[in-house]
Amino acid sequence: MSFENLLVNTENNIAVVTINRPSKLNALNKLTIEELHSAISSLNADKNVKVIILTGSGEKAFVAGADISEFAHFTKEEGEALAAKGQASLFDLIENLSTPVIAAINGFALGGGLELAMSCHFRIASDNARMGLPETSLGVIPGYGGTQRLPQLIGKGRAMEMIMTAGMIGTERALSWGLINHMVAIEELLPFSKKIADKIIGNSPSAIAKAIETVNAGFKEGVNGYEVEISAFGACFATEDFKEGTTAFLEKRKPSFKGN
Repeated sequence: MSFENLLVNTENNIAVVTINRPSKLNALNKLTIEELHSAISSLNADKNVKVIILTGSGEKAFVAGADISEFAHFTKEEGEALAAKGQASLFDLIENLSTPVIAAINGFALGGGLELAMSCHFRIASDNARMGLPETSLGVIPGYGGTQRLPQLIGKGRAMEMIMTAGMIGTERALSWGLINHMVAIEELLPFSKKIADKIIGNSPSAIAKAIETVNAGFKEGVNGYEVEISAFGACFATEDFKEGTTAFLEKRKPSFKGN
């Protein structure tokens, strides 16, 4: 795959997708969102890819926000269409992807950048990272799911404060609030993320896909997560991975999962 604003490298069942606009601090513009949609969709269809790591180029920024120059003169209707298209084509896509996506946050993750990281299944950050949703300082609100995902991760009160003050928090606070799972030195960010990915790769791809679906169900309006879990649990029994996993356990050997 060849892209203008992305670098994609796949090795040992792990795909690293790097947003590569260093002169713009990797800001999300229309093309980058389209390329991320294309890259992530293709990687999700590749059975050799078991985990996707999403990061930014350089050591200054994961994604420093959306490219404001593209929408500064939008109308109400154009603004609504921008948010709707972005959520559907990228942010909701990542959240509901059957392949696990880890955000490796290197530096600033602001506005659309933090929203992108929050759409991933979990987050690992370098100790120099700074995170925030500064949209209210521009006369707008987060439009790529930030008002929904941030309260889910850190609680309503903290999310309200972050959004209303438009302030940034450091990695230690993000860790204590549950916004990120791990904090590491910048040079350890990708190696550590790959270590976590390796632990995921050893487990059943089909079961992981069902787990993602089921956990997400609990956060959806009008959906009974317990009922989704019951159905997904039962569905696992019909998979080759279940047969392999239980057989390997009884035979006291490591399973060899293929996914299905």
